[in-house]
Amino acid sequence: MKSIIASIIFLFSIVFVNAQNGHELWLRPVKANPVNVICKQNSPTLSIAKQELLDRWQGDNNASVTLTIKKDKALKKDGFRLGKNSVQANTDAGILYGVYELLRRQQTSEPINNEIFNPSYEVRILDHWDNLNGTVERGYAGNSIFWRKNDPFTVTNTDKKLWQEYARANASIGINASVLDNVNASPLILSADYLNRTKEIANVLRPYGIKVYLAVNFASPSTLGKLNTADPLDKEVIEWWKEKVKEIYSLIPDFGGFLVKASSEGQPGPQNYGRSHADGANMLADALKPYGGIVMWRAFVYSSNNEDRAKQAYDEFMPLDGKFRDNVIIQVKNGPIDFQPREPFSPLFGAMKKTSVMPEFQITMEYLGHANYLVFLSTMWEECLKSDTYQQGKGSTVARCTDGSIYPQKYTAIAGVSNVGLDTNWNGHQFNQANWYAFGRLAWNNTLNSEQIADEWIKLTFYNDSSQKSGDKNYTADWNKNFLAPVKKMMMESREAAVNFMTPLGLHHIMSANGHYGPGPWWAPKGMRPEWTPPYYHHAGADGIGFDRTTKGSDAVSQYHEPLASQFNNVATCPEKYLLWFHHLPWDYKMKNGRTLWDDLCYHYEEGVNQVREFQKVWDKAGPYVDSTRFMEVQRKLRIQCVNAILWKDACTLYFQQFSKMPIPYELERPVNNLDEMIYNDRGDGRSH
Repeated sequence: MKSIIASIIFLFSIVFVNAQNGHELWLRPVKANPVNVICKQNSPTLSIAKQELLDRWQGDNNASVTLTIKKDKALKKDGFRLGKNSVQANTDAGILYGVYELLRRQQTSEPINNEIFNPSYEVRILDHWDNLNGTVERGYAGNSIFWRKNDPFTVTNTDKKLWQEYARANASIGINASVLDNVNASPLILSADYLNRTKEIANVLRPYGIKVYLAVNFASPSTLGKLNTADPLDKEVIEWWKEKVKEIYSLIPDFGGFLVKASSEGQPGPQNYGRSHADGANMLADALKPYGGIVMWRAFVYSSNNEDRAKQAYDEFMPLDGKFRDNVIIQVKNGPIDFQPREPFSPLFGAMKKTSVMPEFQITMEYLGHANYLVFLSTMWEECLKSDTYQQGKGSTVARCTDGSIYPQKYTAIAGVSNVGLDTNWNGHQFNQANWYAFGRLAWNNTLNSEQIADEWIKLTFYNDSSQKSGDKNYTADWNKNFLAPVKKMMMESREAAVNFMTPLGLHHIMSANGHYGPGPWWAPKGMRPEWTPPYYHHAGADGIGFDRTTKGSDAVSQYHEPLASQFNNVATCPEKYLLWFHHLPWDYKMKNGRTLWDDLCYHYEEGVNQVREFQKVWDKAGPYVDSTRFMEVQRKLRIQCVNAILWKDACTLYFQQFSKMPIPYELERPVNNLDEMIYNDRGDGRSH
């Protein structure tokens, strides 16, 4: 009996020691070797860098590591020169980023050579859609880490610890800025109480090289300041913003600036007063200019009377090219609609030659299963960044058009809409952490490939080091073969799988309109704005399916530079992944593989389901190599994803079959859900009752 009890205690201790809940992200504790850190300067940031080396050093025992701040023209701001046992930079933050790079390379067994690392973008920012009542819009990982409904202005030690952990995670991947509140901003964010809390947050983030920014409501002078107008050309309004900016910088001397969503989706803006986006942005830019602040002005605009929502941002902003102040950056979503599983890149990239433009990616999974789907978004962002705009000839990629390589932007920036919340694992899904990590890595180096990023993240997040597998010399080789390789392959295929079972062949925005979660190609309540409903985008009918954006349709193709305009316009040369984005085609249209469009659509939906089923098998085999807590969490999520993939397949094929009047290919799996029941049970958020 005693031996049984002892065995139980032993097994419990093993589970306890190896237990992981994901809270430590890719910064899990490691067994550090002794190291001697040499640094002549002192600062809070340098103290963090020294401590990280002491806590995580994996190099030679008792090695000496030198941290040197020395002006080097080859280094950009935040850049660093890395050696095997040295980091040199122009700034304290550069030293910190170099230390994290050195430690990451040690842990992932990457070579460490004497080389320079400069960031692709100066401002690498997370946009938090956090509301002042503590909720998070399109947040699927719990409430806000910054704001709360009850006792909103008290700052506790628990708050500060969480903010410090958040800051450390960001610094470790090169993120240096955070917008703390929702783009659908409350004017109250500029009130004294909320600015004081913002100051407290900034104080915690500052040592990690992170500046805070605020999303502001354009109508704040009238709603908060009690003026009669918020007209950007009104002298009282201009003065109100100047005084407000002065107040902010008196509290937060390194405040970054404003993010603005204006004249969009009901948000107030300069167009309310007959003014342009440039008028509004420039007024704020002038107020920030003396302090070195910037304005990130979102190009996400559309109205119900536009013939094609995909065209409106280009139509509104292109005539204003060159009219914005040099501390205004136009923030452009990766695609022309709204963070869809797949979109062509926005035609604004590269087209605005006299105005700074920054990409905006969505890390939170608004259209990709919330926190239930395993989808590695790095492949989507890489696809966008490496897309050639041809605006200045071949090689004018989105990355090069936004990072200062082609156009002389005073400021360069890239934004990711955050998925961080109060959930223990921060992101709602263990694998959503990979998207936070990937955004930071691409923001620092926009030429990285997704396979390398996935490889790094898996090793940092899941590898059990020798202290956990003592005596097993073959563990690393076994882990690489049976965990790293298959899990990385799964991650690399995951985005394409989601496209297949949700929106293949260029379909887009056919999710249930409110929640953007489940299938809703039928969702079109009476009186609803057309562009808020899926039928607006798929145009399914007896004559076929797809949105005609050719020169014979909305002519959205003409917003792209040649040769893309002609390529997209011609159905024979349009990439099939964008086929139904640019073309309305008959159901019997012959695809390149010889199938009809209808049959190929069905095959894509089937393939998506099969891919997710394969992911389940991959993860089930990964069990011996990962702790039980995270293993079971991911396993459970994959089951949900598989059920939903089948729902998507059945809903879309059965709904579109009403128009095609063609049979689902008989070699494919039969639907297991009934269309009328799926429509009846759809509450508008894509979830069943």
